[in-house]
Amino acid sequence: MSEANGASSIEALVVELADARAAFRAALDDIDPELLTTPGLVGDWSARELVAHLGYWTGHAADALHAAEEGRAAEFDAEAVDVDARNATVARVAAASDFDTVRSREEASFDALLDRLRDADPAWLALHTASGGTVAHSVREDGADHYREHTVDIRAWFAEGAAAEEQDDD
Repeated sequence: MSEANGASSIEALVVELADARAAFRAALDDIDPELLTTPGLVGDWSARELVAHLGYWTGHAADALHAAEEGRAAEFDAEAVDVDARNATVARVAAASDFDTVRSREEASFDALLDRLRDADPAWLALHTASGGTVAHSVREDGADHYREHTVDIRAWFAEGAAAEEQDDD
């Protein structure tokens, strides 16, 4: 990978991540503030738990870059992870926090990922982690792809609500 291609790959990941998060934030901003802690947005989660979830996994993406920086990319995610248990713990902690605190934590996690990504050596992106994917894959999956996935969830929640209202009107 040439230096120019590597730098453009990093910039592309930065832009992709920022755009995906901006779309997520726009969808989140469409939620009535009184509903931000109402369960049912994604499973039993409210927007508060969802934002905490994204903050956690964004931090995980930053950890992948940190492992690459320290020459430990091949060890990253070597231990089997019970994703459901980890998500449940994140949701439980979020449920005990106010929405503004959760949102601040997610923002700090996002900013840390952007900083690590901007400072990354382009060669790190091609390194393989213990799960077999590349560091770039980990960053994209836990970052931009994850924000896009949950933006769809928010939009679907609104669509379901609108469909239910239309049925009630019939």
